[in-house]
Amino acid sequence: MAGDPVFTPEDDAFHFAEMGEGWWQTETAWFSFYVAERNLGGWLYSLFRPNIGTVQGGAWLWDDGAHLPWECLYSANYSALEMPQTADLRDVTLPTGVFMRVLEPTRSYALGYEDGGRLKLDLRFDGVAAPRPLTAGGSTFGRSRHFDQFGRVTGTIRLGGETIAVDCIAMRDRTWGTRPETRPRRAAYVTGAVSADESFLAVTNPGGDLDPVAYGFLRCDGRTESFAGGERRVERDRAHGWITRITIEGVDAAGRKLVAIGEPASRIILDRHTFIDVNSLVRWSVEGREAWGEDQDMWPVHEWAAFRRGSSGF
Repeated sequence: MAGDPVFTPEDDAFHFAEMGEGWWQTETAWFSFYVAERNLGGWLYSLFRPNIGTVQGGAWLWDDGAHLPWECLYSANYSALEMPQTADLRDVTLPTGVFMRVLEPTRSYALGYEDGGRLKLDLRFDGVAAPRPLTAGGSTFGRSRHFDQFGRVTGTIRLGGETIAVDCIAMRDRTWGTRPETRPRRAAYVTGAVSADESFLAVTNPGGDLDPVAYGFLRCDGRTESFAGGERRVERDRAHGWITRITIEGVDAAGRKLVAIGEPASRIILDRHTFIDVNSLVRWSVEGREAWGEDQDMWPVHEWAAFRRGSSGF
């Protein structure tokens, strides 16, 4: 990790001044969370394009009762709301309904979301390790700055008239740089956590019969090391195309090995305009121990259509 970029307290703020004037200059802030016993997953996601003055994103909440965003527990994905000109990402309430405030720089964040009587989130993210930079230039994120961080998410979900407690180890990420509306290739973003001290992230670039790990890390015994190699293998439902079983195998720079076998507990299909994300909340088995995380199975729309029409025979 020597010489790699470091996420500093200044990086909790916007990076607009250093991003240039291009149309596609973009900054994002994403937080995930889940309630394992209810197969319930959730996201808060915000995407800013300062040079055209817009913010998009919102909140999603799903369980095993539905996978379409218009049928799941909650979905609000705004595409182009006006970004407040004086917004400070370290303490901001957005027109999408998302709230974020830094409690401890680079580590702890108060999170919220409110949409009338439909949904209210009151959450806190506390990092269990420092944000880690994505360093693989060949990954789907290209040359944009990208940092990933596992943390403990606690708090409550108020869904209609019900209050649901949240206490989980989940992922957040932060990115800034050039991000056109199109994606260059298929990709998968896979996470899992046994505990605060044992977790993994694998970003893969599927191609043909192979799905190698392009970037990722393994954390155990309080030590985090980058993956030196690995692959993702999946089984899919023929009727729908989504994943029914997933295996991640990898070895890190210290020679430590990971074998994680997972099955989706629930999923949501997110329309990201020119690509789709079949996002699964995954229950993992890591050497017999239970872990939870996600598999984001991302496809350019035209590739997904070709895959589905070919496999379904219509």
